[in-house]
Amino acid sequence: MEEIINKVKQSGLIQIDLEDLRPKGERVFIDIAPQLFMGLALREKDFRTFIQTHDWSQYQGKHVAIACTADAIIPTWAYMLISSQLSGKASTIVYGSLADLEKHLFEQVIQDMDLVPYDDAKIVIKGCSKESVPLDAYVSLTNRLRPLARSLFFGEPCSTVPIYKKAK
Repeated sequence: MEEIINKVKQSGLIQIDLEDLRPKGERVFIDIAPQLFMGLALREKDFRTFIQTHDWSQYQGKHVAIACTADAIIPTWAYMLISSQLSGKASTIVYGSLADLEKHLFEQVIQDMDLVPYDDAKIVIKGCSKESVPLDAYVSLTNRLRPLARSLFFGEPCSTVPIYKKAK
């Protein structure tokens, strides 16, 4: 019987799975819409009462996005007040949707990556994942790795799409 040779392993490809880089922790969305008077306007006095009586400890260690889903003009200070209450409790605080939060979390991880292992390497950025990864993360990772990598591919090591190859 012939020995099975793992050609992928022999190729020297380094695989990066963005799903493995996903920051741990619960994601929470705080919607200002329930605090609007008649669904239209934010009253400062009522909003400050909400700020004082809301249990902010429930956001301890969580990643939080803040926005308003209603079509209303929300003063900037409203987001600042919520952010101030979350400060020191939430792990991450962003303005926007949960999708915006996910983009932000991946961007932080990618910017903090140690790139030394990828210098002059052949890299495959894995394409399939169980949980969705923002497209922004693929673009950001490509931009970080391109100046260093010998070559970049997308997909699985056994079936890749070439993205970049350094000129010899």
